[in-house]
Amino acid sequence: MPSPFPGMNPYIEQPAVWQDFHARFMTLAAERIGDQVEPRYYVKIEEHIFIHELSADERRPFGRPDLSVHPFDSSAPVASGEAAVAVAPATVTMPTAVDEVAQRFLEIRDRQTRQVVTVVELLSPANKDRNSGREQYWNKARLLVTATQTGFVEIDLLRGGHRIPWAGLPTCDYYALVSRSADRALDPARADVWPVRLRDPLPTIPIPLLPGEPEPTLDLQSLVHRIYDSGRYRMFIYDTPPEPLLSPAEAAWAVQLLHPEPGSSTSA
Repeated sequence: MPSPFPGMNPYIEQPAVWQDFHARFMTLAAERIGDQVEPRYYVKIEEHIFIHELSADERRPFGRPDLSVHPFDSSAPVASGEAAVAVAPATVTMPTAVDEVAQRFLEIRDRQTRQVVTVVELLSPANKDRNSGREQYWNKARLLVTATQTGFVEIDLLRGGHRIPWAGLPTCDYYALVSRSADRALDPARADVWPVRLRDPLPTIPIPLLPGEPEPTLDLQSLVHRIYDSGRYRMFIYDTPPEPLLSPAEAAWAVQLLHPEPGSSTSA
């Protein structure tokens, strides 16, 4: 059963759902691209590790203690007959000051040379966190685009967080960006972008390979519908509101999609 939303389902953006969606998306995308590019190329699922430094406030709610000192109770009884041992007057614990966030991405490689031809990224909340993850991700993406001949695809299906600072990005809820090395040879700043609003269907985008090679495509809407069905999301994602919350008008539209009245229209 496909998602009831014509485009991205905003309920999938909940933190409790997103990690599962991201993993399923990259696996299915690798299969669909791989079917189109073999035997010349193959697709690998790789991982970035992003280091997110936690503020003092962030550490506590998730059970991450600050450095703490626990005084020793000298009045505690010692069992009879036991030999006396040296007991430290206090103990300390090491605070967890960072989170390590693993994120999957795709590499399309030439089967003969093992050269990385294209990288495909699906953004996660860590990539859009202005405190740390966004800068780490942007530095890696910018280096790949400006200093290599590798094709680059970036897909943002999250309304929340801070946008990646691509110049001239239109106002939108979601987008897919494609940067071809051949285009960058003519204009280093160029990338094609598909901006999408919440009520719009997701696009089918090209996946660049080496210059002159036929490009496979990735139907983003088909992927979302397939993952929604295989993940059984209809059973649990509607128990809580979407995150970020929808505007009143969009929330009313979403209710109509989830609980349509006979004869009603849910079109924009």
